[in-house]
Amino acid sequence: MFTKSWRLGALFILVAGLVAVPGAGAGADTRRAQGPEVELELVAEGLTAPVTLVPAADRSGRLFIVDQAGMIRILRPDGTLAAEPFLDVRDKLVPLRPDFDERGLLGLAFHPQYAKNGRFFVYYSAPLRAGAPEGFNTTSTISEFRVSASDPDRADPASERILLEVDKPQFNHNAGTILFGPRDGYLYIAIGDGGGAHDIGLGHVEDWYADNAGGNGQDVTENLMGNVLRIDVDRGSPYGIPRGNPMVGKEGLDEIWAYGFRNPYRMSFDMRGRNDLFVGDAGQGRWEEVSIASRGGNFGWNVKEGTHCFDAENPTVDPAQCPDTDPEGDPLIDPVIEYANIAQPGGLGLVVVGGHVYRGRDLRGFNGKYIFGDWSRTFETPDGTLLLATPRREGPWKVEEIRVASNESGRLDGYVLGFGQDRRGEMYVLTTTSTAPAGNTGKVFRLR
Repeated sequence: MFTKSWRLGALFILVAGLVAVPGAGAGADTRRAQGPEVELELVAEGLTAPVTLVPAADRSGRLFIVDQAGMIRILRPDGTLAAEPFLDVRDKLVPLRPDFDERGLLGLAFHPQYAKNGRFFVYYSAPLRAGAPEGFNTTSTISEFRVSASDPDRADPASERILLEVDKPQFNHNAGTILFGPRDGYLYIAIGDGGGAHDIGLGHVEDWYADNAGGNGQDVTENLMGNVLRIDVDRGSPYGIPRGNPMVGKEGLDEIWAYGFRNPYRMSFDMRGRNDLFVGDAGQGRWEEVSIASRGGNFGWNVKEGTHCFDAENPTVDPAQCPDTDPEGDPLIDPVIEYANIAQPGGLGLVVVGGHVYRGRDLRGFNGKYIFGDWSRTFETPDGTLLLATPRREGPWKVEEIRVASNESGRLDGYVLGFGQDRRGEMYVLTTTSTAPAGNTGKVFRLR
């Protein structure tokens, strides 16, 4: 759901075998010897591939775990995992690959008035729909469901109403987060650039930057890929367009809210302050990044990878020059967090997994800081990393590895699939020890 292309897999495995302990990359200020620490409290296990955790939009205290394999499970306030799924969409999914897959059930969002209307929304990868472009791979689907009228712990599977379908050329770069804006009540949707590598090839259109053969990240007129979208689920058929969306009345697709992303797999709103939207965007060959997204913002891909120029023909070398603005004069916005990935000496890991700004009480000294992670230091061994970013008045945020004090290794000992945050601001990390959405090694831990 967030990795590099398979064509780069061999490179990462080779480099990972040469790097025993990742260190700080350029643009990241890391501390290894004496850094922040947390303990892990196991709260759910026996899952397949848990990718996110979402609190119910009511006063029940339930937490809903989204499993990529196609089910949503309920973690009750007493700490028990409900035996029956809240929703099972396995029969709606494209067949998942047995070794590794980024498709599946990827996102869940409860309507702000869920306690009254019982409406919720999911993001899943469906088989390619009729009429889709030849050679494409899957149809990313945003659907509305309703809770059962007789059982608050079960959804009504017959209530599905499809809102949006996006045909994708490759199996990867699906993004997958959906969430409601805390201030405007609109649904935000993260869509990847279509897949493959470099944002080129089948299904990747021409754009203004011919040096990299175009791509969906910089295009805003031909498809919805490589963007954060914003729609109004309370008006229109099947949805409405908020009047404040930046492309309304201009050349561009009206659903687009921000663009220039590669694979913004996990994003989250800060619960406090300005409710900034943090977007973790998977890098291509050298750099991982987290941006604070903004209305109409262009976040650079594939002209840039993080703060660095990108060359699709030579992705392992940062070109010395590239544009800082697009043809309309809008800036290519740099991320607030950047670190070198494992393709560089001292890189922290394979790919960033976006998290949350911490607003709880359990972790002293973490308030207002961004907790996130990296999937793993290698493909072959589940070796994910917990990371902490601290804002600075100017320049990139300070990045530190979080030591897992409750594990002998000091690390997570699993692949990081996602994060969650409950209504009190406490944080959860979701892991597995399998690269495939199969088996039962998926676990959810609360950070203490």
